[in-house]
Amino acid sequence: MDQAVAPFPVVDHQRVVFADGLALDCGAVVKPLAVAYRTYGRLNAARSNAVLVCHALTGDQYVAERHPVTGRPGWWENVVGPGRPIDTERFFVVCANVLGGCMGSTGPREEMTDSEGRGLGRPWGTDFPSVTIRDMVRAQKRLVDHLGIARLLCVVGGSMGGMQVLEWAAEYPEAVFAAAPIATAAHHSAQNIAFHEVGRAAIHADPDWNGGRYWETGRVPARGLSVARMVAHITYLSEQALTRKFGRRLRGASALTFLEDVFEVESYLRHQGSTFVRRFDANSYLTITRAMDYFDLAAEHGGDLANAFRGTRTRFFVASFSSDWLFPTSESRALVRALNAAAANVSFVEIQTDKGHDAFLLDEPDFHRALGGFLRGAAERVGV
Repeated sequence: MDQAVAPFPVVDHQRVVFADGLALDCGAVVKPLAVAYRTYGRLNAARSNAVLVCHALTGDQYVAERHPVTGRPGWWENVVGPGRPIDTERFFVVCANVLGGCMGSTGPREEMTDSEGRGLGRPWGTDFPSVTIRDMVRAQKRLVDHLGIARLLCVVGGSMGGMQVLEWAAEYPEAVFAAAPIATAAHHSAQNIAFHEVGRAAIHADPDWNGGRYWETGRVPARGLSVARMVAHITYLSEQALTRKFGRRLRGASALTFLEDVFEVESYLRHQGSTFVRRFDANSYLTITRAMDYFDLAAEHGGDLANAFRGTRTRFFVASFSSDWLFPTSESRALVRALNAAAANVSFVEIQTDKGHDAFLLDEPDFHRALGGFLRGAAERVGV
């Protein structure tokens, strides 16, 4: 891999810019605030059919269309679209690139500004302030308000997207009729933080890291970012899925050598790493993984998770996957218990699958039927 190659081309993303900026939980203010987003379907006259989709760690706003950088299909095209569980013939779907991301929203790759919002002629890089999941949601709320939507029919997302869903329901309960947190948890576990730290350490150890100011050399820490992606990707799968897809098969050889022959699973991970560095920014990866690690919804509400939802009228759909060891079903059950303690309206399903954490992104008919049924029920309740 040529580390001198830019990770991805410049793309003119659709976005809205708020000149007054956003105050963050860390005490800093980012000014102005840019939120890049995409919409699908039409907003009805009553403005009551809006569904906000929140993306996961390495996702972005291109949820249901070809990606402008990779050319690959949208990351949730099997769920969002005409006749899909999130039906764009019925719903107005919004998806925004998170604060701290690298697909047009304010983040480490964007131009740094001073306290007055004046550009300083270089990227934020490691000077970008720490952000939280709650900060990301506040930025999304600015977008939703800008679009003239007083109440979302549903907020839905998996993994880190599910964390955002929970924060939406806790922070803006009157603005969320229904919430669907999928394959997620109310806090990041010590094990998940540990995996993230391995990825961050790989980036920091890359010879091209340059203290996070890698743009000055025209290079990117591609090797470190690639390793970070490889480590993370292992956690998205299950042992059964890896065995089924790769086993111990060698690529292009019948016997193992110490030269060029590799296991098929090694080749797969290397491909995942090499393609990732061409669409993602290393400083954004550090920023967003830290936001996930900091997330602890109970701690935000006096140490009692149920307090986050007391008095809520939001309807919840919680889904987990049996082979997901990154966000296991036990985490979803803990969330459901807290929602029950808060007397919330909640339904829960565990989908039986061997596909691991990534199952929410893949072809899982039982999950699609359950999510689609929940959304249709919510729509009927509000007359959409």
